[in-house]
Amino acid sequence: MDISQIRKLIKLVQSSDVTEIEITEGESTVRISRHSTVAPTLAAAPVMAAEYAVAAPAAAPLAAAEETAADEHQVTSPMVGTFYTAASPDADDFVKQGQRVKKGDTLCIIEAMKMMNEIEAEYDGVVESILVSNATPLEYGQAMFVITPLG
Repeated sequence: MDISQIRKLIKLVQSSDVTEIEITEGESTVRISRHSTVAPTLAAAPVMAAEYAVAAPAAAPLAAAEETAADEHQVTSPMVGTFYTAASPDADDFVKQGQRVKKGDTLCIIEAMKMMNEIEAEYDGVVESILVSNATPLEYGQAMFVITPLG
């Protein structure tokens, strides 16, 4: 299951009365559950199952979102992990500030449970700012990029 499918499932849980959903695909299992008093967590079971607790967003990301211009959109982290700007330490960054990106372009990698998850642009746009430094930890929902959509 790729990250875009997981994002869709998270949005489904957030926008409905469903409190938990579990999907098994091959040997991988993804469980997304919403608990109003639980902080976001990421845990592994022996069969490589990932558990995401979806909680109400923290005040800091909301405040940052309110500060962005109406035509800018924040790209937030879909998981807890470590943020990387490039595929390897000696490789060029996937994106730089001011760069145009197309839908599907890789913006960064988030390492979670020893798996490298590529985060892709969901629309064409211009990277206005990169809000996270390379090799730093991320929380679920933390803002990573500000992108102004094109067209």
